[in-house]
Amino acid sequence: MTTLILLAGIGAMTMNVFLPSLPGIADHFDIDYKLVQLSVAGYLGVSGFLQIFIGPLADRYGRRPLLLWGLGIFLVATLGCLLAPNFTTFMIFRLLQATVAGGMVLSRAIVRDVNTPDRAAAAMGYVTMGMSMVPMFAPVLGGIMDELFGWKSSFWLLFSCGFAILILTWYDLGETAKPSDLSVLRQFAEYPELLKSPRFWGYSMAAATCSGAFFAYIGGAPFVATSVYGLTPTQFGIFNATSGVGYFLGNWFTGQQAARIGTNRMIMSGCLIVSGGMLFSLLCAYAGIGGEYVFFGAMAFVGFGSGMTIPCANAGMLSVRPHLAGTA
Repeated sequence: MTTLILLAGIGAMTMNVFLPSLPGIADHFDIDYKLVQLSVAGYLGVSGFLQIFIGPLADRYGRRPLLLWGLGIFLVATLGCLLAPNFTTFMIFRLLQATVAGGMVLSRAIVRDVNTPDRAAAAMGYVTMGMSMVPMFAPVLGGIMDELFGWKSSFWLLFSCGFAILILTWYDLGETAKPSDLSVLRQFAEYPELLKSPRFWGYSMAAATCSGAFFAYIGGAPFVATSVYGLTPTQFGIFNATSGVGYFLGNWFTGQQAARIGTNRMIMSGCLIVSGGMLFSLLCAYAGIGGEYVFFGAMAFVGFGSGMTIPCANAGMLSVRPHLAGTA
């Protein structure tokens, strides 16, 4: 379980740890801040694109080879970001860092490989609970390191953690799924079986909309913190931890109660909490009250609701067609 948590966590760290450094990266490469935001949006876009292929490849060749290759490419890409002479080169290697998304995807598939559907939701909650600690602490650590050593220190941290997790995965994680006899093209041909399932779409969209709210916040929060509220990178890292605390508590609640309450009821309740948190923040912003405390405080509710919804939705979509868990 620890290895799965770390595999999922390195992907979350890659998204979060360098957020306080975005203004510093823009200054280093002498570009507009809106361009450096592409290092967040582009990373997420490539991560989503790669997941179309990671699943079928993992079902065909097994989980372990995909994880090891993804971590290896991630390490090379991180070094490329550190040595990049210009922003274009930096962005190319930043996009290649998205290969670490295999850890987030396949750690969940592995949970489904070794658990029944009901137990998978609870186990998924514990895996994502551990992963949720990363958004709590990574931006704080990244902000401190940025102020002390500059923006490159966050990428050295990513390289060190990625290398350690690669070694751990090599020695600790065996194969959990029997490789499919179907070719990769035949694996892709299985997609219609999933896409024709209303249950799969329901679970997928529940996870996607909650994740989308959180990632929209990730892309804009550094700008709001520095340009609107005048926060330092360290202060932003501290305020930003509210979403991670909420996500952590939501996942803990899921791990404790998912089997008793039921997957669908957990998803419905979580989506309502996410929507309520965003609506509260929006109304306060229009009313001109609260400032950074309300803005970041409301994200605790978004994080809590996401912590309820995402593990259950992931477990649900992976259980619609168990033989296509990686593809799902």
